[in-house]
Amino acid sequence: MKKTILLATALLSIGTTPLLSGCLDSGSNVPQREDLIVQESARLNDWFAARYEEQLARSPMSRTYLGMTDGMDQLDDVSQTAIDEEMAISESWLDEMRREFDIDRLDQQTRLSYRLFEADIEDQLATHAVGSNDYIFSHMSGPHSNLPSFLINYSKVGSVEDAESYIARMRGVQTYLGQAQARAEAQFEAGVSMPKFVYAKVAAASRNVISGAPFEDGEDSPLWSDVKSKIEKLETSSDKKEDLLAQAKDALLTSVQPAYLSLISMFDMQAGTATADDGAWKLPRGEAYYNARLKHYTTTDLTADEIHDIGLREVARIQAEMQEIMTRVGFEGSLKDFFTFLRTDPQFTFPETDAGREAYMAEATAIIDDMRGRLDTLFITKPKANMVVKRVEPFREDTAFGAFYNSPALDGSRPGTYYINLKSMKDQPKFLMQALAYHEGIPGHHMQLAIAQELEGLPKFRTLGGQTAFIEGWALYSEAIPKEIGLYEDPYKEFGQLGMEIFRAARLVVDTGMHSKKWDREKAVQYYLDNIPNPEGDVRAEIDRYIVWPGQATAYMIGKLKIEELRRKAEDQLGPDFDIRQFHDTVIANGSVPLSILEELVDEYIAAAKPETNE
Repeated sequence: MKKTILLATALLSIGTTPLLSGCLDSGSNVPQREDLIVQESARLNDWFAARYEEQLARSPMSRTYLGMTDGMDQLDDVSQTAIDEEMAISESWLDEMRREFDIDRLDQQTRLSYRLFEADIEDQLATHAVGSNDYIFSHMSGPHSNLPSFLINYSKVGSVEDAESYIARMRGVQTYLGQAQARAEAQFEAGVSMPKFVYAKVAAASRNVISGAPFEDGEDSPLWSDVKSKIEKLETSSDKKEDLLAQAKDALLTSVQPAYLSLISMFDMQAGTATADDGAWKLPRGEAYYNARLKHYTTTDLTADEIHDIGLREVARIQAEMQEIMTRVGFEGSLKDFFTFLRTDPQFTFPETDAGREAYMAEATAIIDDMRGRLDTLFITKPKANMVVKRVEPFREDTAFGAFYNSPALDGSRPGTYYINLKSMKDQPKFLMQALAYHEGIPGHHMQLAIAQELEGLPKFRTLGGQTAFIEGWALYSEAIPKEIGLYEDPYKEFGQLGMEIFRAARLVVDTGMHSKKWDREKAVQYYLDNIPNPEGDVRAEIDRYIVWPGQATAYMIGKLKIEELRRKAEDQLGPDFDIRQFHDTVIANGSVPLSILEELVDEYIAAAKPETNE
């Protein structure tokens, strides 16, 4: 006989002494201990809900992203003053929670929420303390590229009022980007400059936004093309459409264009004195900054040296597994020779044509659809939200990630989206696409993030927030799950799964190498080319990503290794009573949590799942 597993609803025992006597007369109106726990838990959850609404009220862009329709004419305040105020408010919330609520009078899930809120605010404050070293603009992301993408992808125009809101947001671009520029200028004055190679890329990305009509002759610019197409589809008079188009053009010329010209001027000026040094060690208090970044992204106390050594061990382990597959397919030569074969043989890439890109998208969609139909063998909880595969828009191909995922809207109006960057088909080889689809889609990011959004009875900061080590660790772990049900039938795609894994293992080596051990770009690139199968273009893009995002790349493998460690622990202790579906539910049905708390949840699952024994 097994104990019933009710982790999400069970009440924690609070010592052996009741809060009030349990011997009251049946007619007494004095609350019993269980009633007090229910009341206090409800009170704290109401408090969490109020804080979330306060936070959301300060971010109209977040409301739009979540599918809400209020504030669609406004952009966020991204000034340094607003950021500092946000941190002061968060700190006051933490003080208030500790002062007003007793963690020992909460049920299990609310106690967990208390701890997660506390950890989240503490992390925010620690991040803010070193945040002056975080690059505001970079070639991978930043206000210059994120804002036009947001306007295009999240501006629903179903009415004249919606079109006017879109135009109002375009009129706000100059203020929004001006605030970000002011922070970047202050940062530069304090000794924080991006590596020299980044400046040309961010300037080019900014020029892409204001290239074409109405800024100059040529094809329509991305924003003008988008707003035109949306306005033209409205059911209103031709005169009204012409009026709206005139307003939109004016907003582009008087707000968007000067904002981007100002950014480009700043980038060009700063590039003149920037150096080629790449690592975080070059920044003010660089070592302390990098250590804080590692703690934030991994949710552990692992040092840079420890992470570096873990990476070296994992690379060696995965290479041994790769050797076995190389032997299986009959390749003669070294592992490095096999990498070269995979990078250069045309059989492993789709054609560099529109038809080739369409074929990639179709196969990626088929991989997702096939896995979606097999989830019952591995999972209890499954996402309700749909997901789609989309190509990264051409205007941001030069600076976007190779692949990424965006969560669905809360109201179901927008599906989860797996974006794939198909600028160069050589950088998206066939042997990697299966594992990549599992990582970004199902059972990876879409599975975990959509389920988290749909969890009932939990505060929004738990269902919508998250830790990188958990989120990316789950997605990396998910790349191998389909292997357990026989879905890597092609040995080259099985090798690709190992290629994705070794890619993340090598990140531990090169990220710490550059930011702690002072490796330069070329040493990091060469380490990748010697040890992983990814194409050189992909490798260089990834190395440049780590340079401007210190520590983030270490989260994937650290998180994945912890999930695997906890699974082995559960398998060892439960033996034949281990249920992979219950284990996966334990991991993802509580939302994203720090790795130490994930271990506690798995320990609770193990204890509850163990068969009772007679003494």
